[in-house]
Amino acid sequence: MPASRFVWHELMTTDVAAAAAFYPAVVGWRAQDSGMPGVDYTLMMVGPAQVAGMMATPEALRAAGAPSTWSGYVAVGDVDAAEARVIQFGGKVLNPAQDIPGVGRFAVVADPQGASFMLFKPLRDEPPPLPPRDAPGTVGWNELRAIDGTAVFDFYAALFGWTKGETLDMGAMGPYQLFEIDGVPSGAIMTRESEAAIPSWRYYFRVDSIGAAALRVETQGGEVTMGPHEVPGGTWVLHARDPQGVLFALMSAAK
Repeated sequence: MPASRFVWHELMTTDVAAAAAFYPAVVGWRAQDSGMPGVDYTLMMVGPAQVAGMMATPEALRAAGAPSTWSGYVAVGDVDAAEARVIQFGGKVLNPAQDIPGVGRFAVVADPQGASFMLFKPLRDEPPPLPPRDAPGTVGWNELRAIDGTAVFDFYAALFGWTKGETLDMGAMGPYQLFEIDGVPSGAIMTRESEAAIPSWRYYFRVDSIGAAALRVETQGGEVTMGPHEVPGGTWVLHARDPQGVLFALMSAAK
């Protein structure tokens, strides 16, 4: 498995049952219990393939004021070594490396500007079957909104080997810097819209039609906060909040 790709996306929320109804209705996923003994974890499926997961926000994190959020896992060859590099390059370890029995090893870390993400090393060497890359229900884009997008790019380049792709001019907001993994555009890093915005990653889920998905967001109790609108390359996107207030994004080739 490549050591620098996003390989899993996970929602921690105050209401798993509500989220497990909302996202399948909006994105088209099928919810399925993980079947892991003693673990309450819900999988989001595209056909037979697992593409994301959901769990309740741990009580300790809720007590500490941690918000419900979507997180991304990046595959590495050695979680402990990658954790050390995070510190070396100016980031922080939020939850030290630990094992998930039968699954793999992970750590929760943050970049030098405070955006968090996961490091992950699966137990199995071969990745499980995945849907086609552009299939509805897959995660199509990974976007970081940083305090200073230009400055933080070097951290991810050093940690994961990501390289710069096309740069789009966003005017007063500065550059929208695409990053590539093995030559494939996989996401972008930009400066956040306002000083009040918390530095964070945002993930775009592919849907069949952006207009139809926008309607589903609202009829299922969510809120469209931006869009739909077309972005360079002909893709349609929107930003939204789920009924528990968690930010996410959708994308589609079809209006």
